[in-house]
Amino acid sequence: MEPWLDLSVPVVSGMPVYPGDPQVEVERALRVATDGVNVLALHLGSQSGTHVDAPYHVDSAWPALDALPLERFAGPAVVADLRGLPARTPITPELLGPALSLLRLQPGAILLVATGWSAYWGTDAYLDHPWLTPEAMRALVDTSVRTVGVDALSVDPTGEPDLPAHRVLCGAGGVIAENLTGLDRVLAAQREGRPVEVFLFPLHLPGADGAPVRAMARVGGRAG
Repeated sequence: MEPWLDLSVPVVSGMPVYPGDPQVEVERALRVATDGVNVLALHLGSQSGTHVDAPYHVDSAWPALDALPLERFAGPAVVADLRGLPARTPITPELLGPALSLLRLQPGAILLVATGWSAYWGTDAYLDHPWLTPEAMRALVDTSVRTVGVDALSVDPTGEPDLPAHRVLCGAGGVIAENLTGLDRVLAAQREGRPVEVFLFPLHLPGADGAPVRAMARVGGRAG
């Protein structure tokens, strides 16, 4: 297994976005043949592609992206294997039970929730992802988790205006990563007993609600 795994979706024109968010446009602004250099022009929202949400995303009184400690965006990873759930299944504390047990042994770990829904990226079915209940998010907060990533469009049901799962974690000063991909490879590393670190560093946007990230995992050698 490669030591570095890319967990990010590519940023391209017309890529899927959360309903109502700005559309993504990537086009050539300058060319070597005419301008001496190649430069792209980018138009995208702060929640485009693989990204992180700051608490400010759901409450203007809560910390913005640049006010968060950098350790929120990197650390050892625990993956919850929830692949095979039906569409729009609520993820309860019981479903997270095995992952919660591992998280109690790794203070400061980042939870990655593998639903398998990244397989539907670019289709209408991507909107019908499983989602975390507020009770599940409270169980994570109580286990000292402050960073949660998911291979789906949101940790809440898409279209849910109140974003209750967001509010639980963000209210505790946590961050959420969404639209991850390739978590099956991280699960494979975890099953083999390999340590995994995950890196979710966002663009440095002062006062931002969130920002795109190049999400990466680094896989260590087998234990023993």
